[in-house]
Formats: sequence, structure tokens, C-alpha cells
Amino acid sequence: MTEITTPLAQLSAAGVSIWLDDLSRERIVSGGLQQLIDNSNVVGVTTNPTIFAGALANGDAYATQVAALAAAGTSVPDAVFEITTDDVTAASDIFRPLYHSTGGVDGRVSIEVEPGLARDAAGTIIQAAQLWAKVNRPNAMIKIPATVEGLEAITATIARGISVNVTLIFSLERHRQVINAYLTGLEQAKAAGLDISTIHSVASFFVSRVDTEINNRLDDIGTDTALALKSKAGVANAQLAYEVFEQAFSSERALGLIKAGANKQRPLWASTGVKDPTLPDTLYVTELVAPEVVNTMPEKTMLAAADHAVVPADSVTGSYAAANAVLDALAAVGVSYTDVTRVLEEEGVSKFVVSWNELLETVAGALAAAETSVVR
Repeated sequence: MTEITTPLAQLSAAGVSIWLDDLSRERIVSGGLQQLIDNSNVVGVTTNPTIFAGALANGDAYATQVAALAAAGTSVPDAVFEITTDDVTAASDIFRPLYHSTGGVDGRVSIEVEPGLARDAAGTIIQAAQLWAKVNRPNAMIKIPATVEGLEAITATIARGISVNVTLIFSLERHRQVINAYLTGLEQAKAAGLDISTIHSVASFFVSRVDTEINNRLDDIGTDTALALKSKAGVANAQLAYEVFEQAFSSERALGLIKAGANKQRPLWASTGVKDPTLPDTLYVTELVAPEVVNTMPEKTMLAAADHAVVPADSVTGSYAAANAVLDALAAVGVSYTDVTRVLEEEGVSKFVVSWNELLETVAGALAAAETSVVR
């Protein structure tokens, strides 16, 4: 590991697990992923359809596998399943030592259920089990979106002993529901005789997208009071999510499960790349430092943090009054928190569906090209 003097080492020392929000075959086979573990305090990876679509569209690291899949007449959806699970399996093996050294807390690699299942609890439950069985690594995590339907799937998946990364959380109320779904799943797993100490989960709370949506609304309102609130909501909302985490896991219910071996469902800060170029590029890193959290960073954000982040010991736990004041002030100027988070969830699902379709198109094109090349 790097010395404690580096910003990324300081983040780790403060209790922040740094997970890279990116994965590709090239990063795996080149040794680049291992270098990030060795030199940049990276202890996990998250993926999504957008990341896989980008990886497959660039470079030729997938050419051999695509050719074999094409020769076998593999369908496009099955090819996507094979390619993405192979990447996650390989990355999980690279992170396996960290998984063991951290007692299963880190060394995690996440793979998402098909976005089109976001409103289909039964379909999500089936595919989560399929992905878990295919990757077949204890340090994998299955990503399930925090839709209303997703809550049922989270409980059922946790109850089967499968670790879950809950994604697309925008509101504090939904965060509470996600924690409840996790605890309910643990209770069911315990009742079924499973070893609940092996089950882990993170709750991925999105940050920058909240600012983007609310800033647009503040611009439309246009008053000095409204404009003064720009780019404050994302951090405030996430800080209050940490308060929800603290409260939930100090409850009698949670403490009873923890005593029986359960793990807390850690908050994960997602969407931490700064969208507004006028803001500090490490804003969603330095303002969200607290024990027992994950910050999943795009490489650009991670490099910026490594270069010049000024890392406080804790920028969250003393912030709740100020964070609540921000949300109150937004309500006072006419920004509906409920509507903002509803829109963001719907857009989040839609964007992942678009990316999934792009991934299918990319793989379809690659398979077709491979078949043509064989015919020639």
C-alpha cells in the first residue's frame, strides 16, 4: 500500500473504501487493475451497463472470446452474459487477497442485473441468482436497483446468502426502505440456518446527479436566494444518508443481527464525478469522508483525488444540522425533494436501459464481424 501521506491513503485511513467505477478486459490483462490495488489504495470495483458498453467498444481485448462465441452461434444476450461475467470473475480473483485480508468487507466486484428488470421483482431475483452462480466467487456483489420492486428482490436475494450492491438510491426515505429490505433478508437467512456473517451489502447513494437536477431547477427559479443554493444538495443529501445509516444500525433490531454475526450495509457514494466544471473536481470525495463508507470513483475523479485532494478526518458526522438546513432552504424556494428524487430514479433506470441496449448492439456488431471474418 502507498504511504499514509498520499491523499488516497489518507482517505483509506479515515475509513473510506476506494472502489474504482470502471472495469475492462484490457485493465485486467494488462495488469493495470493490480497496479491500482498496489499503488492507489483501490480495494474494489463497480460495473454497470455503461462501463461494459464502453469497454467492448474500445480495443481488441475481447476479440478472441467474441470469435469463439460467434463460432458457437451464441445469441447476443448470452454473449453479453458470458463476456461480462468473465470480466467480473477475473477481477474477483485479482481482488481475492483483499477480500480475505479485510474479512470480506472489501475486495468486492459488482455486476448488475439487466436494467430492463428494474420493475420486475421476480425476474430480478432469478437473474441475481444466475449471475451469482455463474461468477461463483464469494467476493462478487450483485447490483439491484432500489426501485419499489427492487426492494422485494433485495430481501429475497440477501435471504439466499447472496451479497448485494443496491444501486440507484436518491432519497432518504428509499434509503431507509433499502436498509429494511436488507435487514429483513438477513432475518430470513438466519431463520433458514445460513451463516449471515458471509453476507455483505452496500447501499449506493447517488450524489452528482442530485446536484445536476436541482441546479437546473434553481436556474429556472432564478432568484438570488435560489441560485445561492446551487451545488449544495448532493453533498447535503448524502451526509443525511449517513445519518440514516448510523440510526438504522444502532437500532435494537440491527444490533441483534450484528451480535449474531451480521454485517452493516455500508453507504456507498456513487456518481461522484463532478459534472459542473466550476466546482472542485474532488468535491464529492472530500466532503463525504466518514468511517465505514465506500466511494466508488471514475478513474478521472480518483486521479484528481490522488493528485490534490485535501482530506479531512471526517466531513460528515458533524454536518447534519447544516445539511437539513440546505434541504429546508430548497423547499422554501420551491424545489420539491420528492419530485426530484422520483425523476432521478426514473431517469436512472432509463439511462441504464439505453446503455444496456448499446451494449447489446456493440456485441451484436462484434459477433457479426467475427462471423464475417470466419466466412472470408
